[in-house]
Amino acid sequence: MHITKDTAVTLSYRVTDPATGKPLDTGHLAYLHGGYENIFPKVEAALEGQAVGHAANVDLAMEDAFGARDESLVRTIPKSEFPPGVKVGGQLQGAGADGQPQVFNVVKIKGPEVHLDGNHPLAGRALRFACKVTEVRAASAEEIAHRHVHGGHGHHH
Repeated sequence: MHITKDTAVTLSYRVTDPATGKPLDTGHLAYLHGGYENIFPKVEAALEGQAVGHAANVDLAMEDAFGARDESLVRTIPKSEFPPGVKVGGQLQGAGADGQPQVFNVVKIKGPEVHLDGNHPLAGRALRFACKVTEVRAASAEEIAHRHVHGGHGHHH
């Protein structure tokens, strides 16, 4: 089966810094192919029409990856406002500038202050996305309706 609109695609992937080759992330993911915004558009375009076993290397400019950093998503908040157990590397949900829910990463705790960053950790960077297609199947009607893959390396309800 080839990768076309409404196929569920599973990949093994590795993300590196294109300048240094330094590994930044690795793993497996499943996405719904066909413009559902489940994966970077340039990666989706590189995989269109391919099949299991296909390998691709895609260089992504900052704009094609996680975008520019948004300094309005960096906040310092008193530690007293958080429940006990706040640790660096943890995540908290709060309201973004638009009032919508926003996930913030705890990047530093300095004395009575907690430093939060709502940017993706790889925002502001160009990336190289290397992947290999490990599975392609027709998406279920429910997956298409929900606009993402269920189970495996996809979304769980």
